[in-house]
Amino acid sequence: MPRRKCTVRLVEPREILTATRIPGYDYCLNPYTGCGHGCLYCYAQFMIRFSGHAGERWGSFVDVKATAPGLLLREVRRKKRGEVLISTVTDPYQPLEAKHRLTRQCLEILAQAQWPLNILTRSPLVCRDLDLLRRFDSLEVGITITTNREPVRKILEPFSPPIPDRIEALRQLKAAGIATYAFVGPILPLDAAELAQSLEPIADEVLLDRLNYPNRVIALLRRQGMEAILDPTYLDLVREAFTRVFGPKRLSVIFAEDECR
Repeated sequence: MPRRKCTVRLVEPREILTATRIPGYDYCLNPYTGCGHGCLYCYAQFMIRFSGHAGERWGSFVDVKATAPGLLLREVRRKKRGEVLISTVTDPYQPLEAKHRLTRQCLEILAQAQWPLNILTRSPLVCRDLDLLRRFDSLEVGITITTNREPVRKILEPFSPPIPDRIEALRQLKAAGIATYAFVGPILPLDAAELAQSLEPIADEVLLDRLNYPNRVIALLRRQGMEAILDPTYLDLVREAFTRVFGPKRLSVIFAEDECR
């Protein structure tokens, strides 16, 4: 996997547990601003405008929230206990986490306080923290798997971990007794039936989502012959394939029903 060079800046936010309107969660926690994975389609690119990085390319910078663990320690003592989602506009296990260990430090605090937690990442680095994850009474860990075709991944998310490594991470999490889910979003060109079958033994649930900002990559999709993923019929076929394997109780679809008809 190639590693993208990033401009790294240490920052000191005023707050680390922020209230969220995402259904099912009370707080989100983002130990970093920006993401070294730099996926071309990423919805979080709006953070460029709000983080002092105007004019910079998504994936070319990461702000490391060096004071995050200290802030979190104070905030869990004074804020009402609630469900935390790590993360919403970054990957908590992006490459810089291996060095800075902010996510791990935050997990130590949340595990001690026993706050319910949901982690979403596309990195197998999450398995480094299995010792901490086992300490939570209420925990789910999701791995983002957008395709099962490596050539597709290399075009649209070239700096993210290979798909086989992500599937292996899910397998390790499941074997450790942790509740797991696969986030298939955005849905990229894939073999839906094959991917569903490979995920069924290792993912308790699957979430499906569409490409939310296609204009960012529509020209690239057309050059690569991938524009079919923008067709609602394609989304419908993917959903049907996953429903056959997981059934309706283990499958959640984020895009609206009428978008697939």
